[in-house]
Amino acid sequence: MPQPPDHPSPDPRQPVTATPPPQYPGAATTPPQYPGAATAPPQYPGTATAPPPQYPATPTPPPAYPGTPTPPPAYPGAAAPPPQYPGATTPQPSYVPPQYPNPAAPQLGYPTAAQPGYPTAAQPGYGYGHGHPSAYPQHPGTPAPQPQVPTHPFGPQPPAPDDLHYRHLGSRVHIAAHQRGADATAIGQLATQIPGFLVSLAVVSAISVAMFGSTAGWIVILAWLASGALVFHRPTELAFARHVLKLRRPLAEERARLEPIWREVTARAGVEADTYELMIENSTDLNAMAAAGHVVGVTTYALNRIPSSNLAAVLAHELGHHTGGHAWAGLLGYWYSLPGRIAWAVTRGLARVALAVARAFSFAGTGLMYLFMGAFVVFGFLAAWYITIPLVLAPYLLAAAGRRGELRADQQSAALGFAPEMAQVLHHFQAEQDAAKAHAAAQGKKLREPGGLAKLLSSHPDNYTRLRALEPYLQPIR
Repeated sequence: MPQPPDHPSPDPRQPVTATPPPQYPGAATTPPQYPGAATAPPQYPGTATAPPPQYPATPTPPPAYPGTPTPPPAYPGAAAPPPQYPGATTPQPSYVPPQYPNPAAPQLGYPTAAQPGYPTAAQPGYGYGHGHPSAYPQHPGTPAPQPQVPTHPFGPQPPAPDDLHYRHLGSRVHIAAHQRGADATAIGQLATQIPGFLVSLAVVSAISVAMFGSTAGWIVILAWLASGALVFHRPTELAFARHVLKLRRPLAEERARLEPIWREVTARAGVEADTYELMIENSTDLNAMAAAGHVVGVTTYALNRIPSSNLAAVLAHELGHHTGGHAWAGLLGYWYSLPGRIAWAVTRGLARVALAVARAFSFAGTGLMYLFMGAFVVFGFLAAWYITIPLVLAPYLLAAAGRRGELRADQQSAALGFAPEMAQVLHHFQAEQDAAKAHAAAQGKKLREPGGLAKLLSSHPDNYTRLRALEPYLQPIR
């Protein structure tokens, strides 16, 4: 049967080739890659074949997001270290309490660049515990101080370094047979106070006999003469230091810093350390004092803010006042001249009242009062010149003896091996004076320089005089 024209029969002479069927969905050929096909689908979170995403609690980095070849930025908690905020695991510098700033004066750097200075943190031997049996204790509950603590005028201050060379640490200390004495300065102080003592004796005798009669009056006079021994009575000295000089006993941490330095100083001098009582004065000044027969006081500034070597130099200076007899001689002379001083103050007060009353009535009465007082002074000079003239000269002589005593105490400190450190302290004093002058000049003011009489009444020589006296101890040994 003939085929329809639209369906021709194949030629038997031609090979039969299989024509590919049309590519419909689901055929044997590779279909387009739709979701759910045989090929691997994209890895979404939660599929069985892909690992779970790494959240911030795990140490591994988070997974890459689908379709992005690069990992996402690290968020807080990822493998990258987070920024260090306060309270992180990095060590923080220990807290150090403020070191008694002085609000009344500008904060001065100690020392200035132009002056010999205290050791800095970069120098060896800087910090508590260096060359010492134990580190000085800090406040309870605080860790050891970090050497990187910055110094800021309004922030915490680093502790004072313990740079003292302890020569006698753990060794046997030689105690000298002669513990103290009275050098020429002490004898001069006592001699200068003799006129004041005679005036005081006259005042005490007149008042005692007038109030208690002859017999009881002499008992009072003898009791007053014997009262000078209280200068060497330890309980009386401590009461005098607490109530008059405003000193206090050191706290435990203050004693832990002060006593080893003091024992090194006394060991070099061959002096028994327990002979003296260490006390503290709350002050922002660099200062110390030798009082009565057994008291050594030091300010909180000197205790907390200067290196141990400089504190040792200051303590050796005060020890020189004690071993030379300056402290007890000065206090003994002051005690025996005190009644005369009181009588003189009362006389001056009465004279001022009398002049004020005379001025209120008439000029003639005022002139007569001046004439009367002048005649009284002239009569005193003529009748008892051997007392009145020394009384007038006594303040200048006492000041001269005090200046000489300071130089001798500096030499005592230098002889114990603290000459460079004593020079540093004196340079600090001079730097403070220069800074005060510069501060006043910046404000358009001018500090008044002491006059000639004021210099003669000064109990301390100027800093340059003291530095010149230390020069022989600062020369290198040849």
